[in-house]
Amino acid sequence: METTPLRKSGSEGSESSGGSGAGAVGGWVYHLGVNSIGHEYCHLRFLFIRGKYVEMYKRDPSENPGIKPIRKGVAGPTLLVQELGRRKVNQGDLYVLKFYNRLDEAKKGEIAVANAGEARKWMEAFDHAKQQAEYELSKGGSTRNKLNMETEINLEGHRPRVRRYAHELKKLIRIGQGPETLLRQSSDLGARVRPDRYSEVDSGDTIEAHEWKCVRTINGVRIFEDVADSQSGKGVLVKSVGVIDATADTVFEVILNIDRRQRYEWDTLTSDLEVIDSYDGHYDAVYGTYDPKYLTRWHSKRDFVFSRQWFRGQDGTYTILQLPAPALDKKKPPRSGYHRTKINPSTWEITSLNTPIGSNAPKCLVTQMLEIHSSRWFGWKQNHCSKFEKSVPYALLCQVGGLKEYIGANPALKFESVTTVIHSKISDVSFFNSEYDDAEVQDEFYDAIAGDSSSSSEDEESDNDEEHDNKEMKAKLKNISWAITGLALKRTSARDANKELEPTVTPMIIDPTQFHGSLHKGKDDTGTNCWTSPSGTGFMIRGKNYLKDNMKVMGGDPLLKLIAVDWFKVDQTIDGIALHPRCLVQSEVGKKLPFILVINLQVPAKPNYGLVLYYAADRPVKQSSLLAKFVDGSDMFRDARFKLIPSIVEGYWMVKRAVGTKACLLGKAVTCKYLRRDNFLEIDVDIGSSSVAKSVIGLVLGYVTSIVVDLAILIEAREDAELPEYILGTVRLNRVRLDSAVHFEI
Repeated sequence: METTPLRKSGSEGSESSGGSGAGAVGGWVYHLGVNSIGHEYCHLRFLFIRGKYVEMYKRDPSENPGIKPIRKGVAGPTLLVQELGRRKVNQGDLYVLKFYNRLDEAKKGEIAVANAGEARKWMEAFDHAKQQAEYELSKGGSTRNKLNMETEINLEGHRPRVRRYAHELKKLIRIGQGPETLLRQSSDLGARVRPDRYSEVDSGDTIEAHEWKCVRTINGVRIFEDVADSQSGKGVLVKSVGVIDATADTVFEVILNIDRRQRYEWDTLTSDLEVIDSYDGHYDAVYGTYDPKYLTRWHSKRDFVFSRQWFRGQDGTYTILQLPAPALDKKKPPRSGYHRTKINPSTWEITSLNTPIGSNAPKCLVTQMLEIHSSRWFGWKQNHCSKFEKSVPYALLCQVGGLKEYIGANPALKFESVTTVIHSKISDVSFFNSEYDDAEVQDEFYDAIAGDSSSSSEDEESDNDEEHDNKEMKAKLKNISWAITGLALKRTSARDANKELEPTVTPMIIDPTQFHGSLHKGKDDTGTNCWTSPSGTGFMIRGKNYLKDNMKVMGGDPLLKLIAVDWFKVDQTIDGIALHPRCLVQSEVGKKLPFILVINLQVPAKPNYGLVLYYAADRPVKQSSLLAKFVDGSDMFRDARFKLIPSIVEGYWMVKRAVGTKACLLGKAVTCKYLRRDNFLEIDVDIGSSSVAKSVIGLVLGYVTSIVVDLAILIEAREDAELPEYILGTVRLNRVRLDSAVHFEI
């Protein structure tokens, strides 16, 4: 990802301690909570971040010099920020961020902002504040002692006594448009403001088998058919793709908005939409009707119900899943005179695109994917005089074109309106050196990095003059034969990965027959309810020169050997499973292994499940290696580097779109706990700690018996000495049955 002006400004402020011209981030938010007598409150507040310090005011401090904050503190290492999605606040759909202490979740608080773009900006601002705090902690000495004296800012409870206020503010980066925008629905996207950043996202970190062929081009929108999947005889996948001159945030808001006055301007198919239920901030149920002109005379009036799930990946891509919801037929029966119809499963994907340096015109790639019954699709293709242009699927695929024309005709929608830069009236007085030297801040703003934080971006890019040349080189290299590239990479990756283990020690022979988990190992990839360990050639990882050319290459063989997999059914999630006496880590043969990495994936459901992966090294971990830094490092380092790449090899296409193909920094998406003892490191991954991850897992579990999923685990490389990346371990789960999980008793 490119470095945003928001980040640049924040770093300037932190690096120029006590100097002039320090930058800050601020904006209006709603502070949500429950008071001491149990009444809910919703207060309009101005949130202000500079360096690692966070303050909350009743009025804008840039317009009221000398005003005192009502809450203040630092963004320390234990604060977590989670995006809860949309919620009704003051009769409008606002986006809610939750703050809590990862060591004590009873300490929590919430704020609400106008739209998804503002939520993203605040996540980035808190991420930057955390980086500043971590940097000062890493310096040690008096700085470490000073930061340890400061606790996280508390959004609940009594207000701390505050005697000082912010000084030396020359530039304020304002997020949002202020109280008026907050009081309106989030679909009101505001006025023209120059965007501050764009991100370019490639196809993914796994290699997919789709073969798309363009079958129609309508008003600048291309319609594709998945030729590779069309021979299966099942539903046919088609998609429409178009480039829209607006930010991804804007397009996302327009698609989610069901207001008929706006939707009538771009959606030719649906007449009216109504939200009939909302399950959490990322999942709701919608009732709607079709425009009769696309229907037959026998069913001139039709209505439907469907569910929507949406989330934003760590690379900034928005995904919206739309699925039939027959279970809602009883809750919302057909309207009188209407025939209930089943909608086509579909998805939206909105991805920001890079634009030329100096351009102020944002662009995003919008893709709508749709499943059509194969007999109808082939009938339309073979009969050139068919009525495809008068069908519901055609009208759905034309929605991308409608969006493109609607936004093109509304200039105010083309520009992101969540960030402006203003000059403040606050006096030029030392801030960092004078304000907090007496360590009077006693509250720390519950710090953490949320799942969608931009600093965890998989594709960090530098905004420089070499960008154009790098793109051309990248395009040329992608034309090289995958077979040649894969073979070369396999050798290179294996050679560099071996540097992570002690070269002077003779490798130990690991006999897999000595280790047994509750889920058995399959003989090949055709098995059922089993696991295998594939090579890493199906995954794309950072190459040797990634920091210069952003090139990713095929992975090689895993460094660690997968020796066993446990599939548990548990009443409550269990941490520290490697300490259990019956765990293979505690067996005699397990204790003799040089090193074991235990990945405990805690799956929320009814009941809860636990998938435990055991990876073994045949030699001790080499000191000063990247793996050693991860194994024996701090939790902050582990959270920032622990990466997982998922890939649905076989399965329903909707599940593939939900899971995605991009790498995920797990420590920044969900809560991870680490246990380092003896010869092992255990990572407990609480998937249920993220509402987004929980909803995706819920969808996956519904199809788990018919899918084959690959996972690759690695440590993200961020320095030249750490490149190329290597894969720690892989696992392939073949059509796992839920009822095969073994009940685990403590």
